Amino acid sequence: MAILSKDEAQTILKKVLGFTTADECEATLNGQIGGNVRSARNTISTAGAVDNVSLAVEARFGKRSGVATCNQFDDATLRRCVQRAEEIAKLAPESPEYVPLLGPQQYLAAPASFAQNTANITPDYRAQQTAASMKLCDTKKLSSAGFLEDSAGFIAKRNNKGLEAYQQVTNLSYSVTVRTPEGTGSGYATADYNDISKFDAARLTQIAADKATGSVAAKAMEPGKYTVILEPAALVANTDASLLGALMNAFDARNADEGRSFLSKKGGGNRKGEKMFDERVTIYSDPSNAEIPDLTFSGDGRPQKKMTWIEKGVVKNLYSSRFWAQKAGIPDIPRPGGWIMEGGTQTTADLIKGTAKGILVTRLWYIRPVDPQTLLFTGLTRDGTFYIENGKIKHPVKNFRFNESPVIMLNNLEAIGKPVRLAGNLVPPLKIRDFTFTSLSDAV
Repeated sequence: MAILSKDEAQTILKKVLGFTTADECEATLNGQIGGNVRSARNTISTAGAVDNVSLAVEARFGKRSGVATCNQFDDATLRRCVQRAEEIAKLAPESPEYVPLLGPQQYLAAPASFAQNTANITPDYRAQQTAASMKLCDTKKLSSAGFLEDSAGFIAKRNNKGLEAYQQVTNLSYSVTVRTPEGTGSGYATADYNDISKFDAARLTQIAADKATGSVAAKAMEPGKYTVILEPAALVANTDASLLGALMNAFDARNADEGRSFLSKKGGGNRKGEKMFDERVTIYSDPSNAEIPDLTFSGDGRPQKKMTWIEKGVVKNLYSSRFWAQKAGIPDIPRPGGWIMEGGTQTTADLIKGTAKGILVTRLWYIRPVDPQTLLFTGLTRDGTFYIENGKIKHPVKNFRFNESPVIMLNNLEAIGKPVRLAGNLVPPLKIRDFTFTSLSDAV
């Protein structure tokens, strides 16, 4: 039942709204099917599956609201869910940031957000892809740990003000870490797709395996400021945080206006319209982009449209809640999903060829904030860090701790490579001068 058609989903939502006595009511259906496989030491360790549809009902009386959920859809259960939401709303305090529910909206089309071949993934497919990865490492006498996860689903919304939304989505993500037998060499690769026609676990594992074998016998280098080439995985693919992710998370208008952001102005206000980055930096979002199609509506029902955040180094727009947009008298722009950083045509290999001396960074991890007002972060390199000399990788180097701000980083650009999809974004490899490494790390 997990992937309901638009008509099936809206039929349930209409029934829900028919049961309410609230001033305002909004109902949201989420459905998902999918699965995952986790492996360690070239052996599958866990496997799982998801098949679920859930309903959330928000009822409002004046400025009071309550939410209730359920995952059964007979009339009696739906009625009880609505009643619970209304009971909670009557007991809740008034919201000081109340805004009324949205009325009818127009949304972009994003047909590429759903791929039937991804929705058709079976346990056999997951096992075959994982087996190919593990076999490659077995053959090379390497040890791997991988995680493959796929999902197909839908989200549908409807309220008693006339809003109606529906979209189907699919996604597959895969990551693999490969280690040498003695544990002194490590490599990493990751990728994600809406359509799995380009996915090949063995190809990604080969990349990680090459990094692992190439990073054995790493040499120590003095901490300091270096020219670095940051692969896309060093910029966004991190479950804790990421440098470019942190930058985009800071484009919140309220945080900027209230003085909690690098975009805050002394004395109040924000730095929208100011040039804050290298003129080659342009970042935008577009939910209908064919390579990273995304939801065309936000969680509160606002339309997601193509939006430029940084243009030639200038801050062009900030996102906000509906409440803050209304209070501050600013454009009502929702937070984007994925984003796109424009780049050139050079691959990571091309950037290496054009580097006299520098350091190649595969991945950053354990990234933590140091100063939100300068967007300064600290963290560690891992899974393959290499010294470059005269356009070639000369030898692996021991990992570093870094202290760096993406704001400074994007003002120290040497070159921008060709964007690739990663973590639902399009991100280029970047060549940065004067990247700050503060100490060495013994981790691989």
